[in-house]
Amino acid sequence: MKGNKLDLYLSMGYFRMHQGLFTCRYLVYGDTIFPVHWLRFVLPQVDYKSKQTSLLRRNERFTVIAKRFTLTDEINALYERYKFSVDFEAPESVEFWLYNDVPYDLFDTYAIEVRDENRLIAVGVFDNGNQSIAGIMNFYDPEYRKYSLGKFLMLQKINFARLQQKLYYYPGYLVSNYPKFDYKLFPCEAATEVFDDTNGQWLPFSWETVQILAADILNEP
Repeated sequence: MKGNKLDLYLSMGYFRMHQGLFTCRYLVYGDTIFPVHWLRFVLPQVDYKSKQTSLLRRNERFTVIAKRFTLTDEINALYERYKFSVDFEAPESVEFWLYNDVPYDLFDTYAIEVRDENRLIAVGVFDNGNQSIAGIMNFYDPEYRKYSLGKFLMLQKINFARLQQKLYYYPGYLVSNYPKFDYKLFPCEAATEVFDDTNGQWLPFSWETVQILAADILNEP
């Protein structure tokens, strides 16, 4: 699932899970339905404001490298530290989330690695298409929590994609009435689009649009 084929499926509201693709319209927690809204950034429209530029300046001392992804013991150890520090149910391992025991890789997968001198402190995994990238995982050393490395990795993915003259960055979804995913708007809300899967269209993001799309999902027969 590479190149133009990945671009096409991302544009249709599909996303990677393991070595396949999926989509969904809502999540269910308890007895409540939470509508899902797939997002993308239009990269030529991204304009960093004070919060984004401040975060980039604050983390200037770290070394950032973008390269093809290879799963290493160092990455596994970092993820283990991250997994046991978060307050949500994280995937059991990087290998599980990307491959789930499948002995091949259908995707052109890259990683942003962030180091403090020689210490690996954050990794952002993404899939590379011809015109787009898709963010798959971000994780970081909990001792560096104050540096907002999850958001920092999103900005670094955008920087990589713009250097490659790509058009879109797909960060996943946010969920109505469940603000834990709202951080995905951090890079540039004004450059964000939300997918209307009823009509197969990407719309300029606004919370009013999200409310309308959510109502359509909840009112389905």
